[in-house]
Amino acid sequence: MRAVYGAVLRSCRNFYSAVEGRIAQRIITLAYGHPPMWPDARLLDLLGIEHPIIQAPMAGAVSPEMVIQVSEAGGLGSLPCAMLTPDQARNDLGVIRQRTSRPVNLNFFCHTPPRSDPAMEARWRDRLRPYYAELGIDADAPNPAAIRNPFDDAFCRVVEEFKPEAVSFHFGLPTSDLLQRVKATGARVLSSANSVREARWLEERGCDAIIAQGFEAGGHQAMFLSHDVDTQVGTMALVPQIADAVKVPVIAAGGIADGRGIAAAFALGASGVQIGTAYLLCPEATIRPVHREALLSAHENETAMTNVFTGRPARGIMNRAMRVSVNVSVRPRTRKSPSS
Repeated sequence: MRAVYGAVLRSCRNFYSAVEGRIAQRIITLAYGHPPMWPDARLLDLLGIEHPIIQAPMAGAVSPEMVIQVSEAGGLGSLPCAMLTPDQARNDLGVIRQRTSRPVNLNFFCHTPPRSDPAMEARWRDRLRPYYAELGIDADAPNPAAIRNPFDDAFCRVVEEFKPEAVSFHFGLPTSDLLQRVKATGARVLSSANSVREARWLEERGCDAIIAQGFEAGGHQAMFLSHDVDTQVGTMALVPQIADAVKVPVIAAGGIADGRGIAAAFALGASGVQIGTAYLLCPEATIRPVHREALLSAHENETAMTNVFTGRPARGIMNRAMRVSVNVSVRPRTRKSPSS
């Protein structure tokens, strides 16, 4: 972990804190009569971190050890809680707090859980039956669904108990009463936006910083006011639009893995970056060897957006499940926009 994280930081330092960066800053000041907009230290001040790097909260892939190492290195380690129970989150946080007193982030989903649909599940089982047979799996055996719990009173109690420095949300924000309880702990509230409209919506409701998530980001798209993935734009197009539209710090996310991406994000108005996939090759990641091998061997044109796994659009490395389900729309069923 330290080697990977150190490489990112060294590349970042070459841009915004090394001698070359100071020289560039002087040149721009002389040329334009004022210092450059970057580096923007608002996120560092807001979160109390040393480096403008947030480790993305990747549910199912992040261990407490990864959170500890990133925070100890001066970034913001993030514990994803969507696939944990409140007690599991409490146990992981206990480990983290024993090992680091640096700022940490807890991340939660704010989705509406789908209703059980036995008829649809039966159709999926019938469609996948040949693959069950190929792998010697009983297609009719009970198959417990993966936990993806939305933020609720029980999780809020965990936040109130541990008082993390930051709490981030995906798919919008929780209800106003829960949000106020989170803010009352002193935690800074972050959430992801895939559009200017979503960024403004989040700022109006008290977000302290906005994560501008581009179309190329791995994992779930955070979109919550719209579900049309065809309208989504890339990170480098989205960041300056959101930076111009809101007053709070903007965090760039999607396709950023080294100092070049960090430099580009700062130049476009970001105060920091959120990096995910680059951390999956760290020894602290909990992914399996087959996943690591896929990451190492995948080419730039081998990821795609799909809703096959969860019903919501998410980007992943193309695999057999995605290829045999190409006629399944990536657009989830229409959902109502969050209420005020």
